[in-house]
Amino acid sequence: MTKTLSAALALLATSACTPMAQPGDAPVPLESDGISIAVGPCFGFCPVYEMGVDASGRVTFHGERLTAVLGPKAIQRRPDLYAAIVNDLARYKPMLGKTSQSRCDQQISDQQHITITWHANIGQSTALRHDKGCRSSENDRLNRLLDGLPSRLGMEDWTKQTRRTGTSRG
Repeated sequence: MTKTLSAALALLATSACTPMAQPGDAPVPLESDGISIAVGPCFGFCPVYEMGVDASGRVTFHGERLTAVLGPKAIQRRPDLYAAIVNDLARYKPMLGKTSQSRCDQQISDQQHITITWHANIGQSTALRHDKGCRSSENDRLNRLLDGLPSRLGMEDWTKQTRRTGTSRG
């Protein structure tokens, strides 16, 4: 009995030290091979959301803060949209199963952090963590590509910055 109680207390004590998940940490759940993009906060009033598209063309969205739509939404698009986005993001994809950080020539502070995750049907994920303030010619191209994705995916109206009473910045 004492051993069981001690083990339970030890488990409880260590679980209290486990960090809580933060908005933007978890990728959007997808049905098959897919890409999810978690757009995090900035110092101002930037929308915080997750979006994704899978190989079937299923587009998912989850608005977390400062977006026109809060919560989950999904729509169906053409499967070739997924292939086009995979192609556009291919130059930024790290090695299979790895997580990388974009590299900067110059850094602007207080910008949104974005995590792009490539999900493979085999259960393996590959991710790129990108700070929109991380400036270089390559990252400027990536920023333009990411800025255009909500429109390409048909969710531009969902991601629009929307301030609500009592919502703080950052």
